[in-house]
Amino acid sequence: MKPRLAAGERLFGVLVRQPAEELVEMAGFAGVDYVVIDCEHGPADVVALRRHITVAQLHGMDVLVRVGHDEPALVQRALDQGATGVIVPHVDTPEQAATAVEHAHYPPLGSRGFATYGRDGGYGTVAGLDHLEGRADRTVVVVMIESRLGCENAERILAVSGVDGVMAGPADLAVSLGLPGEAGHSRVRSALDGVHEHAALLGRFRMDIVPGPAEARAALAAGAGLVVINLSHVLMGVFANLRESSGFGR
Repeated sequence: MKPRLAAGERLFGVLVRQPAEELVEMAGFAGVDYVVIDCEHGPADVVALRRHITVAQLHGMDVLVRVGHDEPALVQRALDQGATGVIVPHVDTPEQAATAVEHAHYPPLGSRGFATYGRDGGYGTVAGLDHLEGRADRTVVVVMIESRLGCENAERILAVSGVDGVMAGPADLAVSLGLPGEAGHSRVRSALDGVHEHAALLGRFRMDIVPGPAEARAALAAGAGLVVINLSHVLMGVFANLRESSGFGR
């Protein structure tokens, strides 16, 4: 993922919640670039997570795992199972961003526990130094900025070494600004524009989560390097349209 983004590619992904092995496999057959497995708003069973990561990688897809707030153990386990990187929600300060990087990276950049005998180290077939160097070059850390405080600190958060990208959270930001349910409000859009401007200036990639194709095209036009479609939105729309177009109404 990192070399492709550095080369200017823009990557298309889908977000799923476990269990969704067949959806992950279908995404692979369809040529999707990467999968986001949402363990913040969905189950975080590490055994199931391992299966999802394996299926994705068999189809050549990268995997980002959205962990919960302040879950270093899940960061460690997701990466040990071979995930490309993590998405860390509710990052409000540069100190929290630095902590996210620390949990995701081996020394000297971080403090992740070192092991090569698991899946990420090829069950011991990857030499220690090669594993360290490979992971340093490969691991992706995306921070989520989704509060008034996070937006105020966006420049300092995104300047933290080891932060690769940012995903803004308009729904949570709207709540933080006293505008629940108004993610499209002008104040929310203005705050998010500020976050994205800092990301562009600091060379951090922008990741947008969208509900469908029209919003994906808009995200690309706005400069997103990673676009991920929430499959829950898509599937619910498909089911509703199937029922209505078949003449059954609601």
